[in-house]
Amino acid sequence: MDRQDEITADLAPLRESDNPAVWEQLIPLVYADLRAIAHRQLRREAAGSSLNTTALVHETYLKLVRQRRLRWDDRSHFFAIAATVMRRVLIDYVRAHRAAKRAGTRQVVSLEAAMEALQSGPVPNEPVVSADERADLLVALDDALTRLGALDPRLVRVVECRFFGGMTEEETAAALSITARTVRRDWTKAKAWLHRALQD
Repeated sequence: MDRQDEITADLAPLRESDNPAVWEQLIPLVYADLRAIAHRQLRREAAGSSLNTTALVHETYLKLVRQRRLRWDDRSHFFAIAATVMRRVLIDYVRAHRAAKRAGTRQVVSLEAAMEALQSGPVPNEPVVSADERADLLVALDDALTRLGALDPRLVRVVECRFFGGMTEEETAAALSITARTVRRDWTKAKAWLHRALQD
């Protein structure tokens, strides 16, 4: 049994309990994976942020604990939920940080620019994207995802799993109870819709 199967097996008895003490058993099982998701998401956020990996994991943990009757089917489903919560924590932080610095402004960005800047960070031999620009891109992408969610919530869940959670097609399919082929189709459709939305 590999580590992922072990985590799934260990999570199974915990998912049915409303006892807050369950979370004390849960966090050691998933902490390393939550840190990996947090690190990936913070790479997309503004450099020099006072929000670090540990703080993002802890804030996500607190929000998960506060959710009543949280249920998950397996490891993939749990981390999909965690990635969604972590995205909200990060976006709330970025919005508050931007509001404290200056009034927010809208700007037209391409999906490619947003994804590239947020996903990979600085590219060698290319102009460096400033911390404020990265924050603007993250907020613009979140606004677009909110609008997309009103039309097709599943497409947003696919983006959250694939882009924010760093999950594979297979993990995303398992988390959302759909096929990997549907994930590929939804991912393509979501990117096309976001591209148009960000251009508008």
